[in-house]
Amino acid sequence: MTLEILLLCVASQLCLVTGQLLLKHAMTQTNLTPIPWRRVVPLFSLGISILTGWFFLWGGLLQRKDLSYVYPFEGMGPALMLIGAWLFLKEKLTLQCCIGIGLISLGIALVSAS
Repeated sequence: MTLEILLLCVASQLCLVTGQLLLKHAMTQTNLTPIPWRRVVPLFSLGISILTGWFFLWGGLLQRKDLSYVYPFEGMGPALMLIGAWLFLKEKLTLQCCIGIGLISLGIALVSAS
């Protein structure tokens, strides 16, 4: 695997997670009364923009490499999502979540090494 492909795979997953975290944060704001549209719309728009970037990055990766080669990086998404939700959305991580992150990371390492 070239460094370029590795960096693009990681960037792709970071875009996916960042976009989803922004959408979650924006949608949580809609529970407030009155709805603070001046905060919701920019967050929502930025989330959609970043997810669009993810879509094109992922499409470019699929164009250049076999799916079996780049798909294991999709396994990073759940681990990064849990860490992002913990750091930025102040969600609680349980021991089961931490064990799951470890197992996912181990699985990615095993598949990527083959």
